[in-house]
Order: sequence, then C-alpha cells, then structure tokens
Amino acid sequence: MLRTKFIFVSGGVISGIGKGIATSSIALLLKSRGFSVTTIKADPYLNLDAGTLNPIEHGEVFVLNDGMECDQDLGNYERFLDQDLNSTNYTTTGQIFESIIDKERALGYEGKTVEFFQHPPEEIISRIKQCARKNRADIVVFEVGGTVGEYQNLLFLEANRLLKLKYPRDVLHVHLTYLPIPSSIGEMKSKPAQMSIHQLATAGIIADFVLARAQVAVDEKRKEKIAVACGLSPDDIISAPDVENIYQVPLNFENQDLSDKILKKLYIKPRKRDLSDWKVMVNSALTAKKTAKIAMVGKYFSTGDFTLSDAYLSVIESIKHAAAQNDIKPKLVWIDSTQIEKEGLMILAGFDGIVVPGGFGGRAVEGIISSIQFARQNKIPYFGLCFGMQLAAVEFARNVCALKDAHTTEINSQTNHPIIHVMESQKEKVEKKELGGSMRLGSWEFKATKETKFAKAYGIVTGSERHRHRYEFNNKYREIFEKKGMQIAATTKDGKLVEALELKDHPFFIGVQFHPELKSRPLRPHPLYLAFMKAVSEQVKTEGLTNKKSLLKY
Repeated sequence: MLRTKFIFVSGGVISGIGKGIATSSIALLLKSRGFSVTTIKADPYLNLDAGTLNPIEHGEVFVLNDGMECDQDLGNYERFLDQDLNSTNYTTTGQIFESIIDKERALGYEGKTVEFFQHPPEEIISRIKQCARKNRADIVVFEVGGTVGEYQNLLFLEANRLLKLKYPRDVLHVHLTYLPIPSSIGEMKSKPAQMSIHQLATAGIIADFVLARAQVAVDEKRKEKIAVACGLSPDDIISAPDVENIYQVPLNFENQDLSDKILKKLYIKPRKRDLSDWKVMVNSALTAKKTAKIAMVGKYFSTGDFTLSDAYLSVIESIKHAAAQNDIKPKLVWIDSTQIEKEGLMILAGFDGIVVPGGFGGRAVEGIISSIQFARQNKIPYFGLCFGMQLAAVEFARNVCALKDAHTTEINSQTNHPIIHVMESQKEKVEKKELGGSMRLGSWEFKATKETKFAKAYGIVTGSERHRHRYEFNNKYREIFEKKGMQIAATTKDGKLVEALELKDHPFFIGVQFHPELKSRPLRPHPLYLAFMKAVSEQVKTEGLTNKKSLLKY
C-alpha cells in the first residue's frame, strides 16, 4: 500500500497568477496516472468560512455537497478532478484557532501553555491527515493561500516544514512565481521570482519545483537563473505561460513531464498516464465553429471585468463546458442592470441568450426584471439561477398574473403579493442576525415534473443539486402560476419547496432555486447548461432567416 504523499503549493510575487489552477492541474495529472488524489485549500483569514465574504472582493463563494461555503478554488479542484469534495478539503486560520480554543477550554491541553507556533501547525497537520483518510487519498495537494512573504500564511508554511522534517521522502513543495515583462523595458525579468524563492526559504522551505508564470513561455536563460536561485536543476523549472483556455494548463505541464518528475521525487513508481478524454475536451473548446452572444445581467458588474470573472466563475465555466459540446464559442457580455434602467432594453438587442445569476439585495432589481420580461416576450433563451429564478417569478406575477405589487420580501417586506418570501425556519435567524452558515446550504434532492424541458434535460425525474439561499417561492401562488402557463418544473423530494420554474411555449425559459454550475465539469457539463446552450445554438441558426430586430418587444 502506498504511504500518503503530500505536495504543498505556494505563490510568490503577486496574487492572482493562478495558484488554484496550478494546484488543480497537478492533482489532475497525478490522478491521470492512476493515483487517488485529493486537494486542500488553506485560506489565511480569520473567517470560519467564505460565506460572509463579499464575492466582488474575494470571488465566488463555492458550496460543497455537505454545505461548506468555501473559496472558489474548491470549484476548480472539483472541475479538474471530476470528483466531489467535502469540508475536510477546506480550512481557514479561523477554523484552526477555533479548534484550538475549544480544545483549550475543554482542558484538552491538560493545563499546558498553548503556543502560537507550536499548536496551530500541529492542528493543520492533523487536518491534512484527516482529509487524506476521509478521501482515501494516496496523494494530498495542499494549496497555501496568500503570497509568500505575508505573515498571515506562516502557520501553514510551518506545518509544511514540520511535515517535511518528519517524512522527508513523502513531502515536496511546488512554488508558483511570476516573471513580469515591463512594457518600458520589453524584457522578461526573473529577479522578482528569485526574491520570492528566497522569501520561501526564510520560512525554512526549499522549493522542489518552480512554476514560472509569465505572459509567454520562459526561456532557458531565465530558467537557469531561477534554478541557481533555489538550488534546482533547470529541468525542475516548469514554464507556465498564458493560455487561451485554463484546461490547457495541465497539458502544458505534462508536455514538460511534470508528473514523472513529481513521482520520482516522491519515490513513487510511475504508472501509465491517460489524458485522452481531457485532450479531446480541450480541442473541442478551442476549435468550436459558431459564436453565440450571451448577456449576463446583474447588479454586481460595475466594478469592472477584473472582478466579474471571480464573482461568477462557476457560471462562466459551466457555460463554456456546455458550449464546447454544442460546437459554440460563447461571447459573454456583462450588463449591469443599472444600464438597463438608465438606457432601456435596446442594450439587449442581438443577444442569443440571457442569464441572470445569483445575487442579493435590492439595487437595480427593476432593470433585471425588465430584462427577464424582454427574454420572455421575445422568445430568447433565458436561464435564471437562484435570484434569477426568484425575479423571474416576480416578473411573471406582475406582467402575466396581473399581480402588480408582486415582489420578493427580501426587497419589499410590505408587498401585498410576496411571491418570494423568507423560509419559516429562517425568520428567527434573520431577526437574531445569525447569518453565517445558516442559509439552505449544500445538496438537496429534487423531484422533477415529467415531460418538462427540465426533466428531459436530466433524463431522470429525481436527483440532487446544491443550494445557497434564504428565500423561497411562496406556495400560495403555485395554482395561479400553473394556470397562467408557468410550470412548477421541480420541487424538493417531499414536494414542499419549489426548485424550478419553467415557461410553456418558449424555446428555453427555466429558473432554478439551486446553483447547477456548482456541479458542472468540463468532461461532464451540467444537463441544464447543455439544454440552455442547445437552445442558444438553435437561436444562432435562425439569425440569418429573420430580421430579429423587427420582432423585438420592448
């Protein structure tokens, strides 16, 4: 039996250079060699989880089956590995300190002094081993959050150092660093990368491999400089240039024999690799022949493109997964709903599909509701995700059911027609401000209505999806919705909560209370995203047959 091996991944120079993708790629490569692999993300903040963090500042909150609200990198791990993770795959400094304080209060340390640089690293190591056991992993890939040189992640690096001391043949470290090309100089500079490697060494860790991130492939001269800086062979410096599609990253690494090199340093006998399905998937994404314009309508888009992709990362990737299988390259256009309120619905003319992702709060909601009406009336494929389903219900209630005051109580608590209202079990929590980790979270089973597009997409009438919300469809309005042409396409298994709404006589108009993007994988696109992109594809086909603008309703 293979003794568990541990790979730590750190980042240097600047944040946001793809440490999560690098970790995911390493894990995929080792899994492709026939090993059982799992991953851990360690975030160095004091929050217990990511649930209370602003997604615009921190990025998407990813939810696991067991309800853990975690960093978006867990989404990358699941997508690359094509396997479900659990709460042992995510830890924060806050979790570490909470466990230690709880143990200290229970006299778990038997009166001994609890030391800052002794007990937290021990707790971290204990959690790493627990994760390996629960996931039955041969290899654990551990991503150290933050950037080398920050004091916040020193405890995780110390855990790395101690584990290496105890198991020198079973632990290695991969350092992702950045080589800038200043426009005023026009030459790739390796000095920042060298400095980050030196900073890592001050924590007592010598990198075994360096992933050299840059706009273009790193040349041999720079590899030699970096190798000298950290005492490695140039062969252990892996070039990591920008790519068109993130799923190319593991293939680039493997072209440089990274998995063979890792296995050798971990004293593991190599096994045959198999990346054939992955290569086919990447090729399909890169060679798609058609282009489709999809409007992403929401109210969190005013801070610029750099934050958008982080806030809705899983939605973006899910669209890409499904688009590739429909021979489409999606062109996503971010439309802030405040623009719709100011400039009108002409902004939406010419789009092949409209998506309203999740969100909270009342700002610019009327712009979103108008865009949903636009999609409904003009037969444009529409996909509403959580908040997008709730507002679709509000729009339908107002404009089809003639319930003019209809709204969600999240925004208008005094509405005469609370189409969406807070769950009974949530009211007390909201009143007491018990908000962290208290929403309807994680995996819930659903029951689909037969013969709906929803059921046909899945090919089954039962399944499970992941949730993250506090408000629900008001069952008092089920009858009038059905009577007016909006089907209850799915409910919870017990039939008590509405999980999906679907409009009859429309190419694709589905709103779901859950987040299907949390379960989409590049090799297994989510069935609802596949159905949506198929409808979008049909929309693209008919563009040349009619003058679409003449048909638009405003």
